[in-house]
Amino acid sequence: MSDVQAPETTPAPAGGADIRPRVEKLLTDILGMMGFPARLDFKDASDGSLAVALHFLGEAPAGVESGKRSQVVDSLQFLLNKMLHRPGTERRFVLVGAGVHPEPRGERLKREQAAAQAAPQAPAAAPAPPPQQAPPAPARAQPQAKAKAPRGQQAPAQQAKASAPAQQARAPAPVRGGEADERSLEVPEDAALREVARKLAEKSATLGRFYALVTVKQDDRARVMKAVEGVSGVKVSCEGEGRNRRVVFTPEKPAPLPKRSMLPDDEDDDLEG
Repeated sequence: MSDVQAPETTPAPAGGADIRPRVEKLLTDILGMMGFPARLDFKDASDGSLAVALHFLGEAPAGVESGKRSQVVDSLQFLLNKMLHRPGTERRFVLVGAGVHPEPRGERLKREQAAAQAAPQAPAAAPAPPPQQAPPAPARAQPQAKAKAPRGQQAPAQQAKASAPAQQARAPAPVRGGEADERSLEVPEDAALREVARKLAEKSATLGRFYALVTVKQDDRARVMKAVEGVSGVKVSCEGEGRNRRVVFTPEKPAPLPKRSMLPDDEDDDLEG
């Protein structure tokens, strides 16, 4: 932390709290604990906020480039303003940039809008011509009717065609080796795996939660299926193909997840300033 340097600060603008000493102290401590000391350069922004440029004395953190925004710098700015803006104190937003003084959001939006209005508009694309219709295909000549065989008799070729679909329907569908029914496999019992599988099945039935075992070999999936037999309130099955095949625990009475607490929305804590 002693390696972090900061130039002499100038007085804050009239009507604004002089928060530069606190900003300098907080950034010095934070960057020192991160292991990335930097020289701090302060500047009063046009909207009344305080802009700080970080000139790293050594290598910058991963993903941080001079003159560009990054998640590291945005997070540092958010944390700094949270520590500065306490209830009952005067608020003055602080902008943090890597290598340069960040531009206030209002000025950046105006500049982008002006650039968009000054840019020449692209000419409207001409409508595409309608697709040409292909000429109708000539009618095919109807084949001559074949001589009908006597009733009750069929030609050998017709008999072969008639029997082909029936043979295909009777033929069983091919089964991939890695997707066979795990319940039909004969595998030795694993006491430790059996205990874990039954506890997980009982937990799924009691809490109403869905669970899945992934990246499990076929033999272990078969052991789990045999271990959970007799556990009530839950259905256990194998789903998926190949490497994505997994053991799924589905409770008979699923329970809704509790609502997670959300942080209050504070419009003043804008990462962009």
